Amino acid sequence: MLGRETRAARVSPDGSRKLTHWTAIANYVAANWLEDAGVVTTVVGIWLTTRRKLICWPVVLVSDVLYLIVFYRVRLYSDTLLQLFFLAFTLYGWWYWWRGVREEGEVRVVRMTLPGLVAGLAAGAAGSVLLGLLMVRIGAALPHLDATLASYSLVASWWQARKHIANWWLWIAVDLVYIGEYIYKGLKPTAALYALLVALAALGLRDWRRASQVSESKAAVAATVS
Repeated sequence: MLGRETRAARVSPDGSRKLTHWTAIANYVAANWLEDAGVVTTVVGIWLTTRRKLICWPVVLVSDVLYLIVFYRVRLYSDTLLQLFFLAFTLYGWWYWWRGVREEGEVRVVRMTLPGLVAGLAAGAAGSVLLGLLMVRIGAALPHLDATLASYSLVASWWQARKHIANWWLWIAVDLVYIGEYIYKGLKPTAALYALLVALAALGLRDWRRASQVSESKAAVAATVS
């Protein structure tokens, strides 16, 4: 009898540690499930975008809603507002890509014009100033940095919806800065996500360039034949 009690006493600390371990996991999931779900849907959505798959848009739509809630909770109001614009751009991109697939049979990359590039960058700069002033007035965290990143993210999102390769260059630049901001705000899973998004943006840049070259080659051959 004593031997059994002794063995039970020896086992109980391990059992207690396992219980504590699973309790910690459960508490983490309960506290961070929205952010973690946002991470997963964003990664899947961006990967599908690099592959120019139309299904990317409903997946991105889910991530937009999840991060709208996450950013509002930590008082990143520029990012909260950004998610509302993302929702609109996502719906537009979904429609625009669907129309392209219906008319051309695929999501065809569109070359960016110089006036379009200049206009986009100028709009991002103007939006940074105006949104920064607004964020200062309402007491947002990191108002000017947050506003600048939000503004240029909108430009990148618009370029992505319009199927311009330049969107990936802008996403790489914006996401690199976002990594530092989210580390500062304590959103470590989201900071890790943005490190992964930089890699995905580089992948998207490579794949969209290849797709553009293929399309241009086909167009050149068709023009020669005709």
